[in-house]
Amino acid sequence: MQLGVHLPHIGRKAGPGSIRRCAEQAEALGFADVWVSEHIIVPKDGGYPPSPNFWDPLMTLAWAAAATSRVRLGTSVLVLPLRHPLPLAKELATLQNLSEGRLILGGGVGWLEAEFDALGVPFNERGRRMDEGIAMMKAVWNDDPVTFPTKYIAASITGMRSQPQPVTPIPIWIGGGSDAAFRRACRLDGWHGSRVKSEQAAAVVARFRAERPDEAFTISLRININANNVDETRSALAAYKAAGVQHVMAAPEDRDIDVYMKTVERFWRAGEGL
Repeated sequence: MQLGVHLPHIGRKAGPGSIRRCAEQAEALGFADVWVSEHIIVPKDGGYPPSPNFWDPLMTLAWAAAATSRVRLGTSVLVLPLRHPLPLAKELATLQNLSEGRLILGGGVGWLEAEFDALGVPFNERGRRMDEGIAMMKAVWNDDPVTFPTKYIAASITGMRSQPQPVTPIPIWIGGGSDAAFRRACRLDGWHGSRVKSEQAAAVVARFRAERPDEAFTISLRININANNVDETRSALAAYKAAGVQHVMAAPEDRDIDVYMKTVERFWRAGEGL
């Protein structure tokens, strides 16, 4: 089972030094990948997320890529309906090529309606926009020239060119726990779920494997850790592995960067050898 870790690009601990240190630490310890999350704009008194200080995920991953040479780079997750797929396809292809093929695109439909309103994107169309946007990006990445008519996204394209195309295919893992997310994930390359307890994992894995038995389809989980619980994660990780989960990404909740990095090291030790 592979292990990943979230980078400190949110809240008061975010900064170029802390992001670089944690990316380098993850690579040195042996983590498979480093991850980022996304919110573009949030309500002043929304309660969650706890901080509005979200550094841009793709620029953060580019910074981490420059500081490393091996770890993969994942998004957990990009809110795909909020972004126009054409510039996003360009950004993702560029990042894939700059990192020499290390990118994993985790995508989700989003849940914060106020964020959609602020960006002028219809909240009730987010699933359809996401599906159409993924299809448009895949067309741009694979066809040259490319033609792609659209229904929900403005600006269909006919006989146009967009380069660079990715040096290797960008795997797409879908986040979310709904039936729609399950169906969407099964059409793509993997599932990146959250809030799945260790005793629930076997049933979740069985559901996916009934549709996608091939091991190339990745079943990944995101878990939260902190200095108080990290040493207790080994039993949960063992249960996830026994259930057939292939990848677990840990998101430390610690606000102090030194404590954060110590929690990351303890998590690695807890999972070492599994």
